[in-house]
Amino acid sequence: MMPEEYLSRAMEAKTPRSRAIWARRGLASRSRLDRTTHAMLLRQLYLSHFERRNFREALDLTASSLTLGVLSDVVHQDAARAAAAMGDIDVASRHLRTAARVGPASRRAFHWWTLGSLYFLANRHAEAVGALERAARWGTRDKPLYQGHLALALIAAGEDEDVDTSELIERLESVPAGQGYGRFVLGMLALHERRLLEARSHLQAFVERTERGRLATSIALDGELTRAKKALQSLARGRAG
Repeated sequence: MMPEEYLSRAMEAKTPRSRAIWARRGLASRSRLDRTTHAMLLRQLYLSHFERRNFREALDLTASSLTLGVLSDVVHQDAARAAAAMGDIDVASRHLRTAARVGPASRRAFHWWTLGSLYFLANRHAEAVGALERAARWGTRDKPLYQGHLALALIAAGEDEDVDTSELIERLESVPAGQGYGRFVLGMLALHERRLLEARSHLQAFVERTERGRLATSIALDGELTRAKKALQSLARGRAG
């Protein structure tokens, strides 16, 4: 088969093992391998390692991908995800800052938001505020998500005097971003507002959707899942009391 066919098989693979097999076959093909296909095959191999929690191997693969110069900001984002999963926040943050610098303007907000999320989960709230302010500044369609997350960071940093969480909840609920990751942000904002039934509904929806989704996404959102589940446990204890 041609490398592109191996790539297609890898992308359609149902397990990390089969994804790796097809990606390696594509990379070993004797047919001409253009840089884009090469980079995409390496990413499938990266995903197979990430899905099996081989984070060091996944991170090492991104170094090879960066030499190809294809979608470099996406590769830096992948590197950050692997480094963060290993607990290396500083390495992850350097990759995300680079991604924001070298990526197109259309993805800049996403990279800053990812960095802000990383710092938020690490309880580095002042740094989270700085990154999320940039995400909100660059954001367009997903701006309400970034603004909502910024509010969470400001609350955590004790700087929420001028934050109107009720208005932010309303705005985020009205856009598509409020149905995905936004459920986590909505749940935490509702919890701050003591709107406990709403908080439970949003957080439960976030947990269920994330755990039913792609394995790589579930692993990458492990920190958010942990926080959401702890909040749900606290809500259940409060209700039981």
